[in-house]
Amino acid sequence: MSDITRLDPGPRMSQAVVHNGIVYLAGQVGTAGASVTEQTKTALAAVEELLAKAGSDKSRILQATLWLADMADFAEMNAVWDAWVDPNNTPARATGEAKLATPEYKFEAIIVAAVK
Repeated sequence: MSDITRLDPGPRMSQAVVHNGIVYLAGQVGTAGASVTEQTKTALAAVEELLAKAGSDKSRILQATLWLADMADFAEMNAVWDAWVDPNNTPARATGEAKLATPEYKFEAIIVAAVK
């Protein structure tokens, strides 16, 4: 049986879980009430921080599931994503529209990556 490492655990969830060389991140959101651009930037910064804690980085992302509260924000979110993602190591990605935890959230990212 492989060890499971939980990063930043809390009573409801851990921010990341590492198992068998894969890191699974909890959904990362930006500052509530900010623009889609700012929420995407701060959420992706949180992704980078968690990946680093897990011994990974954005070049090792395997899959990204991105949620928008409104698909009308797709182009605005993509502008931030395209500037952030490693262009030589783009992950499999899906983007959908969903009601997020509160109406103040406009963007959420769920990431799966390989550890180094």
